[in-house]
Amino acid sequence: MTAIEQQDIFPRDRQPTVRILAMPAHANPNGNIFGGWIMAQMDVAGSVVAVEYAGGRVTTVAATSMEFHKPVFVGDLVSCFARIQKVGSTSITVKVEVFVQRARDGQLLSDKVTEAVIVYVAIDDRGAPRKLPERGPDFGRYW
Repeated sequence: MTAIEQQDIFPRDRQPTVRILAMPAHANPNGNIFGGWIMAQMDVAGSVVAVEYAGGRVTTVAATSMEFHKPVFVGDLVSCFARIQKVGSTSITVKVEVFVQRARDGQLLSDKVTEAVIVYVAIDDRGAPRKLPERGPDFGRYW
């Protein structure tokens, strides 16, 4: 399978945290979407999950891994799926997977293009780390 071939592997058992259409303004001169734009969408998706779990503000402190598997093109429907992997006393580690859907011959095919693990820290109104509320793995839809 070449870098731009696709499979229909869109995760239909869960809802995307962020969904957005890749536009020409997000592209580089080669027609691929800038990796930095994709990373920004992933950070937004991860922070949605972290904010809901933390019950308040969070800040991004690390992207411990980031893998770009395949390119994203103008017109792709980009979906970011975020799930909590680990919770510490102040930190939340979130795995974010990015899938695209593209129209081909009247069909909408999908493929996984990017994934990352991002760490967030809950912060108070002054920006200092704060302890997370105690919640179990049954909290929310993101485990």
